[in-house]
Amino acid sequence: MSSGPGAASAPAPTTPTTAGPRKSSMFSSLKVRNYRLFFLGQVVSNTGTWMQRIAQDWLVLSLTGSATAVGITTALQFLPMLLFGLYGGVLVDRLPKRRTLLFTQSSMALTGIALAVLTLTGHVEVWHVYLAAFAVGLATVVDNPARQSFVSEMVGPDQLQNAVSLNSANFQSARLIGPAVAGLLITGVGTGWAFLANGLSFVAPVTGLLLMRSRELYAVQRAPRGKGQLREGLRYVAGRPELIWTIVLAGFVSTFGFNFPVYLSAFADDVFHAGAGSYSLFNTLMAVGSLAGALLAARRGTARMRVLVVGAVAFGTMEIVAAFAPSLWLFALLMAPIGMFGMTVNVTANSSIQMSTDPSMRGRVMALYMMIFMGGAPLGAPIAGWITDAYGVRAGLAVGGAITAAAAVTIALVLARVGGLRLSVGWNQGHPHARFVPRERREEELATVA
Repeated sequence: MSSGPGAASAPAPTTPTTAGPRKSSMFSSLKVRNYRLFFLGQVVSNTGTWMQRIAQDWLVLSLTGSATAVGITTALQFLPMLLFGLYGGVLVDRLPKRRTLLFTQSSMALTGIALAVLTLTGHVEVWHVYLAAFAVGLATVVDNPARQSFVSEMVGPDQLQNAVSLNSANFQSARLIGPAVAGLLITGVGTGWAFLANGLSFVAPVTGLLLMRSRELYAVQRAPRGKGQLREGLRYVAGRPELIWTIVLAGFVSTFGFNFPVYLSAFADDVFHAGAGSYSLFNTLMAVGSLAGALLAARRGTARMRVLVVGAVAFGTMEIVAAFAPSLWLFALLMAPIGMFGMTVNVTANSSIQMSTDPSMRGRVMALYMMIFMGGAPLGAPIAGWITDAYGVRAGLAVGGAITAAAAVTIALVLARVGGLRLSVGWNQGHPHARFVPRERREEELATVA
């Protein structure tokens, strides 16, 4: 079964189709056996990935003593997505996603094991880490859109929002556990064992993929090999306002709102003079909020544009409020709702794009979305840093939040105009309400009054 128009599909026995949106239980997609195998594998793998991130940065800092070298490592890991992300989407649309994921997950496992061997034997050099980071980035070019678009083949359109939300909750849970485990391993036995743990963690998702039942997957028509498929994907997005404006909004949120490494460290040191402990607290509370946001999205069960817009406005507004928080504890408490609304934007944009895209185009569209969403923060960080250095971190966070909220309101008005809607403000049972309604309704109301 497909969520896009005009695509060939085959029904799967596990998930019934309904005509309209419905509210699902928080973990309803886990009833699907194939997705349950995938989810459990990702629990282990995501924890290992967070462990490697921490160990990788620590190793580079130990080898060079340079924060710049750590930045280079991070840049090398994200550079392939910026350079080749769209081409990765073309490949994903052509290839069977399950086999593609078996290849990419296995290649990342080998990278982690190779780095572990070099570190444990005492032969590791900084260029080895650079090479490993770049190799993981290359695998991610294909792995990311394949993983994102494979979700719909496992659960179908009715459970897509729930499954995407649980994937985000999965990632945020690993974000809480992985760094802590990595810290224990690095302190107790060394960075090499953290790399080895990450390499071995890929056994779980690979095993899950191998155990899946092909007959229970929702079949989609793969794009045939041909010229101009990248341009075709871009034209497809350009011709769908609900896609292009969702991606644009996600880009604004990522570029101007998600620069937390710049802001949180500056608030911890320069504003509250509290040191690394408070920085860790800020990140932990934000991760808790993000986890709550992902679980609430899973409970909601639908991906509506108004949820995306309201989430982005609330996210930007909460950043503005946090920018002027007078005390450390108030600022720290605001990290939870900021994380929750940020995750609401992420999950809603991801699932709405997948549900609005023809399955044969989904790899290219998701690659474009991931490239803009993941590439936004590295591009916005220098801007955020410049504003922070010139006018202070409070101004930097407030400006980022204001741009995010303004972009959400502007895009909402554009979509309303494209869809022939207008803003209706009034009272409903003694409470104010604001919503978009068809313009024709206003004309009918005026005719009735006349």
